[in-house]
Amino acid sequence: MTEIDAKTDALIPSWLYLPDIAEMLDVEVTRVRQLVKEGQLIAVRRGENRALQVPAAFIDGDKVVKGLAGTLTLLRDDGFTDEEMLEWLFTPDPTLPGTPAQALSENRGTEVKRRAQALAV
Repeated sequence: MTEIDAKTDALIPSWLYLPDIAEMLDVEVTRVRQLVKEGQLIAVRRGENRALQVPAAFIDGDKVVKGLAGTLTLLRDDGFTDEEMLEWLFTPDPTLPGTPAQALSENRGTEVKRRAQALAV
């Protein structure tokens, strides 16, 4: 669980609390916490009550966005911190086009993973 700076926070348009995600995925909150612990989701403390929140773009209806967990693993293996991963995922890339997070939600995960792998070179 990370705290993020205002610059990174400003890149992410909307956030969800863990109980809301649990309801969307039809699982217990403990399962959502496990997804965070396993690195399949990134949660950060934000807001005045410092509650854990996850970018809304990581959830697609009743499931985690396809390709997100693999992309997070690649970035983590490249030495990225949670904050750096969020910044990379939500920074617009005109050659993509859009953000890597947006591309994942549009089922363009192969290209996102290719770019994440290229960061290690």
